[in-house]
Amino acid sequence: MHDDSAILNRKLARLRREWLEPAREAGTHPVTVEAWDVPDEPVPVAEALGAEYKPFAVGSPWSRPWGTTWFRVTGTVPDGWGEDAALLVDLGYLSGGPGFQAEGLAFRPDGVSVKAVSPRNRQVPVEAGPGGEFELYIEAAANPDVMRDSWTAPTPLGDKATAGDEPIYRLERLELVRRDREVEELLLDLDALTGLLGELPSELPRSQAILGAIESMMRALDLDDVAGTARDARAALAPALASPAAASAHEVYAVGHAHIDSAWLWPVRETVRKCARTFSNVLQLMDDDPDFTFAASSAQQYAWIKECYPELFERIRARVAEGRWIPVGGMWVESDTNMVGPEAMVRQFTEGKRFFAEEFGVEPREVWLPDSFGYSAALPQIARKAGADWFLTQKISWNDTNKFPHHTFRWEGIDGTDVFTHFPPVDTYNSDLSAKDLARAERQSRDQRHSNRSIVPFGYGDGGGGPTREMIGAARRTADLEGSPKVRMAAPAAFFTDAQREHPDAPRWLGELYLEYHRGTYTSQHRTKLGNRRSEHLLRAAELWAATAAVAGVADYPAERLRRLWRTVLLQQFHDILPGSSIAWVHREAERNYEAVRAELEALIAESLRALAGDGDLPLVANAAPAAVDGVPAGAVAARDETAVEPVSLTAAEGGHVLDNGLLRVAIDADGLVRSLLDAETGREVVPAGERLGLLRVHRDVPAHWEAWDIERDYRDSAEELTGADGVEAETAPDGSALVRVRRTHGASTFVQTFALAPGRRQLELGTEVDWHERRRLLKLALPFAVHTDRAASEIQFGHLYRPIHANTSWDEARFETIAQRWLHVAEDGLGVGVANDQTYGHDVTRRHNDDGVYVVVGESLLRAPMSPDPDADQGRHSLRTTVVVGGVDAAIREGYRLNVPTVALQGARAVEPLVGEASPGAIVEAVKLADDGGGDVIVRVYEAWGGRRTATVPLGVDAASAVDADLLERPLDRNGTALAGERELRLELSPFEIRTVRITPRRRVSDS
Repeated sequence: MHDDSAILNRKLARLRREWLEPAREAGTHPVTVEAWDVPDEPVPVAEALGAEYKPFAVGSPWSRPWGTTWFRVTGTVPDGWGEDAALLVDLGYLSGGPGFQAEGLAFRPDGVSVKAVSPRNRQVPVEAGPGGEFELYIEAAANPDVMRDSWTAPTPLGDKATAGDEPIYRLERLELVRRDREVEELLLDLDALTGLLGELPSELPRSQAILGAIESMMRALDLDDVAGTARDARAALAPALASPAAASAHEVYAVGHAHIDSAWLWPVRETVRKCARTFSNVLQLMDDDPDFTFAASSAQQYAWIKECYPELFERIRARVAEGRWIPVGGMWVESDTNMVGPEAMVRQFTEGKRFFAEEFGVEPREVWLPDSFGYSAALPQIARKAGADWFLTQKISWNDTNKFPHHTFRWEGIDGTDVFTHFPPVDTYNSDLSAKDLARAERQSRDQRHSNRSIVPFGYGDGGGGPTREMIGAARRTADLEGSPKVRMAAPAAFFTDAQREHPDAPRWLGELYLEYHRGTYTSQHRTKLGNRRSEHLLRAAELWAATAAVAGVADYPAERLRRLWRTVLLQQFHDILPGSSIAWVHREAERNYEAVRAELEALIAESLRALAGDGDLPLVANAAPAAVDGVPAGAVAARDETAVEPVSLTAAEGGHVLDNGLLRVAIDADGLVRSLLDAETGREVVPAGERLGLLRVHRDVPAHWEAWDIERDYRDSAEELTGADGVEAETAPDGSALVRVRRTHGASTFVQTFALAPGRRQLELGTEVDWHERRRLLKLALPFAVHTDRAASEIQFGHLYRPIHANTSWDEARFETIAQRWLHVAEDGLGVGVANDQTYGHDVTRRHNDDGVYVVVGESLLRAPMSPDPDADQGRHSLRTTVVVGGVDAAIREGYRLNVPTVALQGARAVEPLVGEASPGAIVEAVKLADDGGGDVIVRVYEAWGGRRTATVPLGVDAASAVDADLLERPLDRNGTALAGERELRLELSPFEIRTVRITPRRRVSDS
């Protein structure tokens, strides 16, 4: 060997570039191209087939950004070409990879999809032999590469309205090519060995053997006759490829996959087409390779294919029946898990699993969330009670501070339930099965003392594309190759079954899987988050009142309407929509969808209440919350209490105002900030000495890379405090509340803060009206409390999680921004304070010191103003509500529901008793609905909310023939005892944070439509 490795690499690069790659094409032949520009949004294939096409010259520009051009391609396969003819399509691809730019899908004249084209997958098979004619239609999408120039700079490309009309692509090539399969295989052989060589120490005998094989290959290859000598060149490499792997080699379960974001840097409508393109590619690979298997998640994506591409869906159904196409995940979409509410998290599974069962007769056993931004500690219990046994993620590898200590482990949630979990050490869900990826999977695995296997999901993803024949070729060459992990194409279930058997005592991780990155997603795109929160609670109320009306026999249960609305909300909980990390188009569409959902749900609620209360003039109040509110029982419609209340005392003092309702005494200073909040019952002062509650802070918010995604520690280094007031006004409201209204300005933004104290309540309500016109700023609301503690409780689904608020370890320090759903609570012996909200998720809790000792400051993250990928994110008007409630965790829980499930005033003829009443203390009725199977049973979902063991009772407003425990999919469980204690009461033994689903059969059948 005379060449050193650097010289050899340069020679191989030139060999590939100048001889091997060109030799892939044994010949080319022109075709006839015609085109039709779609006037606006994409059209079904049937419409495109009947359009008027005009001649189109290769080399010409086509379509505007986000536009669609259909190309009709006709031609004749030359004689003597055998079966190796393919149509080569270059839409004018940019230098990046697939999924983020132009892509297309080829159809036959009968409307059947053939295969997609993208930058690294450009050929379409031609179903014609030598001398045969063919006709194909290519739907080409001019999707812009939105973030091509920068991940931080504002861009107009994220919205069709601002993207412009000038074409951004030029059709570079469209012609027949004759594939040289021997040269293609030679390239794959060479890739396998050179890739492996790059991962092995040069001094190893194996490295020298590979170098010798490559030298032999180069001698065997005649550069003047590459096609004629490719077979000899392959023979020279064959011994090196035939050398088997060591018995101790890491075992890789290569799972064919295509992570397709249901929206992100493209709108939902484009995701529908991305699914069709990717799935067509996969089916074409399956036709060519009987051993290839593929796993795809997200029932929503299958539902789109069923609706828009029924022929494609039936082909998928056939492959599922064969066991080669594996639906995974069992969820409606790969959702966020931090901000999704409790019942919505359940419905992600029930809707997803029901779809897979009804359409394919399968039930996925694994949760498949490779890319979501952290994972709630409630998820293990929800997953297991939805019938899942395993969990897969990859995203925690993005941590910015700490390396996660395990790759295969048992993840335990807040209730003690665990789920067998795998975190692929390859650190990507878009592998190409390169030697580099395989070596990384083996090198980084942290479990090799106990388990020597891992999953590698392979295929182009995020924007779709999926596996390619090159990747499958790589898998075959590394199935048993010396120096490489052993690779076998397999379903996820094969890995989990083997790993669980091999590693029965896997290490355990308790609590949430917190992602030390993307902390800004708790706050970005506030209107999307508001729409989600409102929709979740309106759906809760709509199901309760509709079930109550159906059981009462006064209305049919609108099952299909509710399912359709749920599915809209579930889609928008996708992990790039709800977190606020998508382009403007996505979020504007989400806002419109939420508004439509709100209008329909409010109408549905009104219909149910009208049917229940009847026609009349009696003033009534409907309370859908799980606890009594202002004298109205949970789940009831009651007469409005017209008793006059003692107004809250409002007096002027020391240049400010004092509000006093006998329970709390609130002093607001001349700047419109709370300098004192006194609990009359205990005499405790809640506001620490020297602090003021309600202070708005505007921080500079300039992340290093991902603007919409990230909040970084250094935001604390710059803060402008809004202490000046443009005006302070005080008044007493008609309901007896005392209000202090404060107006402020900052730059081009205006703020109106309202502090309100109502009669009979131990909470102070803070309203924040903002007309927001900041750029790259973060708005925080500071709430200091005289509480000595080292932890804070934050609500998650079906319970709460305690997090340290000190920075003793790097893990603690990294949690400087955290998620809470409806409330957060801090406490010391003798004083607890909760912070409830109606639409906020991001929080920070810090410990401070003064002369009196330790106190805490809760910071609510109200708004951000990132400029990428949406340059206008969060601009405009917002209205937010926060309450400070003095009391224990139970008070915070009740206030969280009160804020988010407001009562509804109506007029009718009669009050309505609850179908399901308020549970005994410590338990919460989260959902009341009719069973999804249409049989008329009532489903009641209850959870233990305080973190202790208790016997819970739940009163019923209907005679029950039976009440049985069920899983989340409403299937009866074999469980000792009965949930029924008499015909009108449930009695449940609950463990801490346990979720129980009870299926009740009323003594008379209820109606369902």
